[in-house]
Amino acid sequence: MKRRHFTRLAGVAALAAALPAHAQGTRPAARIVAVGSSVTEIIYALGAESLLVGVDTTSLYPDAARALPQVGYMRALAAEGVLSLKPSLVIATTAAGPATTLDQLKATGVEVLVLPDAYDYDSVVEKIEAIGKRVGKTTEATAMIAQGRAEMTALAERLKGAPAKPRVLFLLSMGSGAPQAAGQHTAADGIIRLAGGTNAVEGYTGYRPLTPEAVIASRADYVLVTRQTVETMGGVEGVLNQPSLRQTPAGKAGRVLQFDTLLLLGFGPRTPLAATQLATALHPELARAR
Repeated sequence: MKRRHFTRLAGVAALAAALPAHAQGTRPAARIVAVGSSVTEIIYALGAESLLVGVDTTSLYPDAARALPQVGYMRALAAEGVLSLKPSLVIATTAAGPATTLDQLKATGVEVLVLPDAYDYDSVVEKIEAIGKRVGKTTEATAMIAQGRAEMTALAERLKGAPAKPRVLFLLSMGSGAPQAAGQHTAADGIIRLAGGTNAVEGYTGYRPLTPEAVIASRADYVLVTRQTVETMGGVEGVLNQPSLRQTPAGKAGRVLQFDTLLLLGFGPRTPLAATQLATALHPELARAR
């Protein structure tokens, strides 16, 4: 066990020796590895994409990000893969890990900036502000934040006229197993709240399969899914093809809302757009009143 640990550290040290001169105290143009789709989106939106040398596998928007070298899944990073790109800066969110990998990166002299991912708009603002400062785009970041806040304020004003907060059941299919329902403290829970809805699932955090009884008890007015989930489950009919779901108001009325995954759950620059689009779908009466 100790031998394997020593071998891994030796590999990290060897890669660290090949890093650019920032480790010796000079400050060349940043070579950034972005970990997390929201980090990557913000960097592109600020016009600082030329600083990127790599991204994680969740960074699929904009399309140009897919052409960059990838360092693996954000929650399962390996120091060797990141260091092979010779970064001077790794920007990640609190969802990234494992912590041991981030510690290894710091130990080599690579700067690691970890930003909040609290699934509310304030954390989006914090990410934009911090990244803007770090990449020399403070003016652009200030303008982006102002525009986003204006859109969120306008949405909040519209939602004051909503007669109720519909109950929303978010389902996420991750393969052949039963779809997972989003509990509290998830990106789905956050966007539902921003859009003037109520998470139909209570009593737990994270994602987990629901029993048929729990689905019925959710009393969901809407089922919210990603487009990728719809494809995995064989279309909207596949989503609704569950006896328990058909006993909810959403199932009886066939109310299934589908969105792009990163738009809906990314909590990046497009969050005001996602919240506004979801709110429009959840509150059709407000659109009619305008």
